[in-house]
Amino acid sequence: MNIEDLTLGIEEEYQIIDPETGELTSFITEFLDRGAVLFRDQVKPEFLQSQVEIGSYKCRNIREARREVTRLRSIVAEIADKSGRKIIAAGTHPYSRWEDQLITDKERYQGLVADMQMLARRLLIFGMHVHVGIPDPDLRIDIMNQMTYFVPHIFALSTSSPFWMGRNTGLKSYRTVVFGDLPRTGLPEYFGSFQEYERYVQTLVNTGCITEPTKIWWDIRPHPKFPTLEFRMCDCLTKIDEVIAVAALIQAVVAKLIQLRKQNQSWRIYRRGLIEENKWRAVRDGIDSRMIDWGKEEEVPFRLLMEELLDIVDDVVDRLGSRQEVDYIRTILRQGTSADRQLQKYRETGNLKSVVDMLAEETVVGC
Repeated sequence: MNIEDLTLGIEEEYQIIDPETGELTSFITEFLDRGAVLFRDQVKPEFLQSQVEIGSYKCRNIREARREVTRLRSIVAEIADKSGRKIIAAGTHPYSRWEDQLITDKERYQGLVADMQMLARRLLIFGMHVHVGIPDPDLRIDIMNQMTYFVPHIFALSTSSPFWMGRNTGLKSYRTVVFGDLPRTGLPEYFGSFQEYERYVQTLVNTGCITEPTKIWWDIRPHPKFPTLEFRMCDCLTKIDEVIAVAALIQAVVAKLIQLRKQNQSWRIYRRGLIEENKWRAVRDGIDSRMIDWGKEEEVPFRLLMEELLDIVDDVVDRLGSRQEVDYIRTILRQGTSADRQLQKYRETGNLKSVVDMLAEETVVGC
């Protein structure tokens, strides 16, 4: 396939809050009723009633993706505002408690609680997913295998969950820790072909481990319904510019790997455990981490590794029309991620409500 044909889709999970207290508020049913005509099938209830999920239409390029995310955030924020609520985009809420949240009355979510028990009830977390359209199923698997190496690097840019139930966790992404308690999460398995992946899924279904393939929650997975590779590792990013930059980088790395494949080259496959070491460093320290360059077997500051990655994709970004968006990664490296800004605000004020207020303000910048 031509790399210019790599379509994009973006899903985000927002928090619905009471602006007076900053606490999460159960509002999704009323929210959907008020927005039914505007949303159609693009806004859905999530596991908890204080969550709302948006999903873009299929976008031909990163400019369309920006318009979609901006449009959807604007509509969601406006409906929330007219109802005396606000939305925030971040991986966790700084102080709301999972015990206080109402679970959405939907068979899928009730089944999740029945199956996962306390692990499901603790899922007061919010993520961002990026879909890249790859029609060839075997190419989809090949790219998934190679992209696994880059999960820690891309994920580090998204870190936005340093607080959990009123505590500074000491981690930049506590969301990842909470989600990682579930089975079939984390880095994907390696597969030699799409047929091999299908056999794996069928084995899980036949043995009663899962009822259908959407219950495989890896950081990257072939989407079970659409011809896309779905990247699921990111915290929900606070600023629209950050969302679009990370989506553009994912698309660019996929494009580069496809380009290399056409030249009979591929990225080296490393053991899952080695990549997990880098992911842990990203969970703890985000863009301030020192990751391992496994080719050299050396620790390297994350910012240097990211500059190397930006150099690697430099020859595809113009063909994708995403140079400006990918260049914004350097702004994140200079100014920090949402997690860094949240921690800085808390150091300045000693007040987690001020962190929530900052998140609410940043979430709608550009809307």
